[in-house]
Amino acid sequence: MELLRPESDLARLVEEFPQVDLLVVGDDERVGTPVVEALDDYVDGYGDAQDDVRAEVDRLGLPGLHLHRLGLRPPFGHWAEQDVVAAISELVGFDPEPGVYCLAPNPAPSDAGRTVVNRAAQRIAQVYGIPLLRYRCLELSVVGDESA
Repeated sequence: MELLRPESDLARLVEEFPQVDLLVVGDDERVGTPVVEALDDYVDGYGDAQDDVRAEVDRLGLPGLHLHRLGLRPPFGHWAEQDVVAAISELVGFDPEPGVYCLAPNPAPSDAGRTVVNRAAQRIAQVYGIPLLRYRCLELSVVGDESA
């Protein structure tokens, strides 16, 4: 999860806002029908994995952060975009107040899941007339053994 990575650009941006609703779109295992649920309040049915995620997020010390999950199973295809749009729309609300932003990762042409999330975020920003902010994702890299 990008939020938990050291030197996360997402965590830096989240710190700048008094209240943030963060949507986790994908899970390793699908959790039934896609529905936005709050990890803050969700206990039954997700068990230790939910507790681990919540504990890691709590260590960041961001009291205004509310974590939600959609529960889609990667890899995402174009089929997932409608579910992501609906989930973000539910979080934004019918008539967003001033100060509401949509935050999405920088596009990555080689990552279909990120492309789906970005297209959904762009649609939400356009329909609701809210600003779209981007955050830089720290990509995994392989570092060679310098002693060799």
